[in-house]
Amino acid sequence: MEFLNYHHLRYFWAVAKEGGLTRAAAKLHISQPTICAQVRALEEGVGEKLFRRSGRHLALTDTGQQVFSYAEEIFSLGEDLINTLKARPTSHPLRVRIGIMDSLPKLVSYDILKPVFRLPLAIQASCLEAKLMELLPQLAAYRLDLVLADEPAPGSLNLKVFNHRLGECGMAFCAEPKLASRLKRAFPHALHDAPALLPAADSALRRSLEKWFQEKAIRPRLVAEFDDAALMKVAASDGLGFFPIPRVVAAEAVQRYGVRIVGATDDCQQQYYAISAERRLSHPAVVAITSSARTSLFTRERRTGR
Repeated sequence: MEFLNYHHLRYFWAVAKEGGLTRAAAKLHISQPTICAQVRALEEGVGEKLFRRSGRHLALTDTGQQVFSYAEEIFSLGEDLINTLKARPTSHPLRVRIGIMDSLPKLVSYDILKPVFRLPLAIQASCLEAKLMELLPQLAAYRLDLVLADEPAPGSLNLKVFNHRLGECGMAFCAEPKLASRLKRAFPHALHDAPALLPAADSALRRSLEKWFQEKAIRPRLVAEFDDAALMKVAASDGLGFFPIPRVVAAEAVQRYGVRIVGATDDCQQQYYAISAERRLSHPAVVAITSSARTSLFTRERRTGR
């Protein structure tokens, strides 16, 4: 396995930023031959020239430009790490990498994420949507800071991750106005044999819905099932059937998609979890997400019965 020599990379980065060997050597308090030898060693390691002569100055080659962009990111992250550990403000945006389970409704995901963008510091968020089993290995390897999901990480996995329950909310059922008007008259029994757009069969929400349907002796007519909740709402707005949505965002769905609420129930619940690689949460963005969800978002849903 090949390893990058970060000492060589730092000397190269200094030369590129300072625009020459002399200024870089003076800034690093080392001799010019020393820094020249370090840069040459890096070039030998990557197998290509990183600088070319441009008159009396050094200019980056195409490979040099590529290496420099990585070096900027690497040493910027290193500076952020030191500042974070010492609780000092940084000049760079606070980075947070969040995995989002693909079955999570987009409106709910964004409501959970909103507090991150209200923090009194610059934020740079990276959001990755995938299956839970694809996200958890990245979380355990610290390539993600947090995973948002509608179910906890399975205890059978050989991964060191921790579940933090954010809350739960009841479900609303929506449809385009004409269909909603017809189904609303005798909710929930009007859902029996009504055209339904449902989440994928292997999702936690679908299992909860099927249990509720069975308890109410309701058998809707399945028209389509979706992994993508946003696509399901688009199909519903075209009149293909009714669909379930967490009550906490039902009013927003009405505004965005032109649908109407058929009815709602607290007997069918969807749960939400934040999953982390550490038991104790310390990243400011992660703390903002979890505390706001627990004290505001899902508490408000229970209080208002939305």
